[in-house]
Amino acid sequence: MAVSYNGLWKLLIDKNMKKVDMMNQVGISSSTVAKMTNGELVSLKVLEKICEKLDCDFGDIVHYEGKPQGGCIHEQVAKADCECPLCQETKDGGQ
Repeated sequence: MAVSYNGLWKLLIDKNMKKVDMMNQVGISSSTVAKMTNGELVSLKVLEKICEKLDCDFGDIVHYEGKPQGGCIHEQVAKADCECPLCQETKDGGQ
């Protein structure tokens, strides 16, 4: 599963906030923010708290990104070791 929190990072920029400001206002830990920074899953409760404090909706802060058609498994292996066609093309210099 590929999750992007880019909407949240953009919202923080728009509100002139830093991640630490959000952590303090929302009451979430640095490890939770680290998970989000790395595109890992967090609980809906965390997302609910963020939306409540930042006056937004889930869709404003999180986005599901499907896997590339080649069936890439980046979530399970290091990208350098991935054997999906997209990664192989990148490794081969696009040839």
